[in-house]
Amino acid sequence: MKAVVETGGKQYYVTEGSVLYVEKLDKEPGTTYTFDKVVMLDDKVGTPYLTNVEVVADVEKNGKAKKIIIFKYNPKKKYRKTQGHRQPYTKLVIKSITVK
Repeated sequence: MKAVVETGGKQYYVTEGSVLYVEKLDKEPGTTYTFDKVVMLDDKVGTPYLTNVEVVADVEKNGKAKKIIIFKYNPKKKYRKTQGHRQPYTKLVIKSITVK
């Protein structure tokens, strides 16, 4: 089965066994997470979400992504600014997609 789920304001295309890196969730590694917003399942589209569909994932780890360098520059003004940012994430592995 294939599904489109929504979390953190983004939509992800998932199948059983796929790995997702989503925005940090308040779940500990080793627990399960159930997506409550399922937008699409195979060829069925929700308005806006489907009911009676459950997508379960295992939480593997929480961490931070690689550093992103933000560089601002104005020519002829002697203005330069460098900043860095590391976005926290949660790694999920999709365990099952079921219809109730």
